[in-house]
Amino acid sequence: MKFFYCRCFEQSALNKRYDEPLRSFEDGSLMFIRAIRRPVNIKRYFSKMSQIPDAPAAATAGSNKAKKSKLQVSLKTPKGTKDWADTDMVIREAVFSTLSSLFKRHGGVTIDTPVFELREILAGKYGEDSKLIYDLKDQGGELCSLRYDLTVPFARFCAMNNIQNIKRYHIAKVYRRDQPAMTKGRMREFYQCDFDIAGTYEPMVPDAECLSVAVEGLTSLGIKDFKIKLNHRKILDGIFKVAGVKDEDVRKISSAVDKLDKSPWEAVKHEITVEKGQSEETANKIGEYVKFNGSLKDIHAKLSEDSDITSNELAKQGLDDIALLINYVEALGIDSYISFDLSLARGLDYYTGLIYEVVTEASAPPENAGELKKKAKTDEDASSYVGVGSIAAGGRYDKLVSMFVEASGKKATQIPCVGISFGVERIFSLIKQRTESASLKPTATQVFVMAFGGGKDWTGYLPERMKIAKQLWGAGIESEYVYKAKANPRKQFDAADKSGASLAVILGKEEYLDGKLRVKRLGPEFADDDGEVVEAENIVKVVKDKLSQINEDGVDQVTRLIRGL
Repeated sequence: MKFFYCRCFEQSALNKRYDEPLRSFEDGSLMFIRAIRRPVNIKRYFSKMSQIPDAPAAATAGSNKAKKSKLQVSLKTPKGTKDWADTDMVIREAVFSTLSSLFKRHGGVTIDTPVFELREILAGKYGEDSKLIYDLKDQGGELCSLRYDLTVPFARFCAMNNIQNIKRYHIAKVYRRDQPAMTKGRMREFYQCDFDIAGTYEPMVPDAECLSVAVEGLTSLGIKDFKIKLNHRKILDGIFKVAGVKDEDVRKISSAVDKLDKSPWEAVKHEITVEKGQSEETANKIGEYVKFNGSLKDIHAKLSEDSDITSNELAKQGLDDIALLINYVEALGIDSYISFDLSLARGLDYYTGLIYEVVTEASAPPENAGELKKKAKTDEDASSYVGVGSIAAGGRYDKLVSMFVEASGKKATQIPCVGISFGVERIFSLIKQRTESASLKPTATQVFVMAFGGGKDWTGYLPERMKIAKQLWGAGIESEYVYKAKANPRKQFDAADKSGASLAVILGKEEYLDGKLRVKRLGPEFADDDGEVVEAENIVKVVKDKLSQINEDGVDQVTRLIRGL
């Protein structure tokens, strides 16, 4: 028997005791209301009663074993993430395919690494951005974090497997607890496409090839209006030394200078002096240099005439590297894409030499970004007041592999590395703008197999359609048919239209019996075209010829859109 207290404002109910059945449970027991026998202080009584669960709530709790409550969830993806489907997936897969082919042309082999790493592997590699790493809960004694990029896991892979040289590419997701700007491709879960060269070679040769990969990759994706901002860590560190920055403060000042693409010099100067503790004179000296930008030849010549720079050993090594690079990028025909920009710092701690990032007009935030940020109604998405940012970036990191080898207790061997990383979601946002008005189909279907006929003996030719589709699949032609024995012509045309197929192979009741098939172009402009009757045994050849005519210069619709043709 179950009793619950009834909260009653009637004085009479408080003066007597009564037990009255209120409802029954599935197990046959009854719930009773029990009131109080004697008069009580009403205020004190209800004060105490407020601590006792309401009868309905208590009844629900008591009946949990008999009846479970319905599950309630928020049907949304976590902040900074999204589902990918339909034409968005078509574009993204085309980007992956384009970049994978490019990496293979340059001799790359692919690898894969775990999506999470031991926390100690990632710790201390990303400077101030380390706060953006996703840490996981303790899982059986190992502290792990989601990977922040693909570079550190690659260095760990090389150290762990004693790899002396490799050209590797890796396409995979990485995770950062950054402020999302979804329409600009700035997300918390996103893909990177990395190409890296590890091994000891002549100076600047692998670096020049990575820069060429960056140019080839972006131009093959139809992105023509971009610049590769380039600097050298040794030159930048030399500038800091010339300005009077101590060795232990170099990385901190570098991190401040790295913000010049988002903040004006006055804001960066304030950080250098007030927050980082440098003198006004030091900040002004740094400011003189970080404003330099121009062609590789011009800025190299300007720095080479500066006795303060050339007398610094680090800066001199950097200038020698740039002198070599000038010849190599000219040989590769990519010098016009490169801007030598001394404001570029790249905040990641593992870079040791050349550093670079690729920017477009959409990379920079709006001029009134501060005002737009104040007006923003929510901090869920920063799309209204930020730019796309860099769409690719990379540099040289000569000590990262040996750092892992040494930390593992083995004899350290230096394995120099250099690489380039493409930000797929940011590139996607640029391609999406360009292809938004295009009629891009979500499927790859090129041919739809149909059957037309009638009469009492008409079977619909379903097995026959399957046979033709199988022939086309075997020839590598994307094909479909309606999963119904007797489908009327309208439903078949509707299904073909939905699939985006450009050709129909039609099995006519009489024609098929004579060993003939009809091949017809699909689309409103071909509504009055009856197509061409061909021999069934030649169907694969005929379809291939027709598709090659449709795909101008042998390039399909998706590829044309991606390349901006």
